[in-house]
Amino acid sequence: MKKKVPKRIENIIMNALQAGVVPRTGLGYIAVGREQEIATLLKDVEMVEEGAGTFRFVTGSYGSGKTFLLQTIKEYAMNKGFVVADADLSPDRSLVGTVFQKRGLATYRELMCNLSTQTSPTGGALGKILDVWLNEIWVDVAKNVEVGGIQGNALEDRVANKIYETILNMQEMVHGYDFANILIMYWKASRVNDAELKSKALRWLRGEYATKSEAKVDLGVATIINDNDWYEYIKLLSEFLVKIGYKGFFIIIDELINIYASTSAITRHKNYEKILAMYNDIMRGKARHLGIIMGGTPQAIEDLDRGLYSYDALKSRLESGRFGSNGMINLMQPVIKISPLTKEEIVVLLENIAEMHADIYGYTLMITIEDIIEFVKDALREKRSITPRSIIRDFIEVLNLLYQNKNFSLKEIMENFNYSKDVERI
Repeated sequence: MKKKVPKRIENIIMNALQAGVVPRTGLGYIAVGREQEIATLLKDVEMVEEGAGTFRFVTGSYGSGKTFLLQTIKEYAMNKGFVVADADLSPDRSLVGTVFQKRGLATYRELMCNLSTQTSPTGGALGKILDVWLNEIWVDVAKNVEVGGIQGNALEDRVANKIYETILNMQEMVHGYDFANILIMYWKASRVNDAELKSKALRWLRGEYATKSEAKVDLGVATIINDNDWYEYIKLLSEFLVKIGYKGFFIIIDELINIYASTSAITRHKNYEKILAMYNDIMRGKARHLGIIMGGTPQAIEDLDRGLYSYDALKSRLESGRFGSNGMINLMQPVIKISPLTKEEIVVLLENIAEMHADIYGYTLMITIEDIIEFVKDALREKRSITPRSIIRDFIEVLNLLYQNKNFSLKEIMENFNYSKDVERI
């Protein structure tokens, strides 16, 4: 028996799929196929929980389901007790910027904006994480105090000691001293209900201070998170999150095509150099409880002139060995190449969507499994770029037409239906 989908989630899923984008929640209700790829990435989730660091690249053509897979892993990790942050690269967001264009910092800010947990699945979770942590410390200290045994400042001192215990070893990490001081500042602001100071501390942690002088005036700290060192703060945050009870930290960075598309060879080189530094750091065990997944098209990764493989040090680490050929699957390598959904899997996916559509609009589903099979066959006969994304979008359009034009049959609608085409976008 299928699990009932909450109406709110159904609407989120349907609206996103109609727009040709991946829903940020509820993917487990419609996910099909990708069993091997999902199993591999879930093994990475287990490794991160045990204290390791992992780094993967997921590659698939535009509209093939790559982003869908990444968001499915995000949802699973959150439900397992991880914190997950995701960001799409763009012309304004990359891994390294310039003196005047802080594109790496812009990516860090986007990751912090999209910081998500099971209870805050759509982002903006940083303040909630800190507030829950502080509240749990107060509750824990209060539980262990005998009635009448401690009062006033002594209780606060015990809370302070608990906080210092949490961040003690972090001060020895790169930038750990300032990071720890900001956390203490946030606690002190919480203690006296100083909303303005809490907001400033969060701004600092999210990398939103543009100058050191501004941070000095507001918070008394002489450093800020910048374009060159944001990854170090990702590692600090990962360490902190585990200390306060989360299983680990995953960051998902998609749309590597935007680095590939840069017209500047120097810009591409610097970004690939940053990816290499992060990859080496993770694989050498210098980052604990941290998983990184990056997504891109095959072109963005494998192109020898502009892609990741144009940077020899990355190519030597990521490309398949001489035995990885003849169509054999090797999902244990750093780059996971997602395979196309089968016709059968597409049919199951569309069946799930049809049932959801009927539930949202409150009608009895009249389209049959045979109708769906015929729709898929017809779509795949088209001599165009047909992807799961375009098939889903077209199918929802057909469902909308059937619902609003009850005097027309599926066959009549499909006779003159113009199937959409996906074009690679940069």
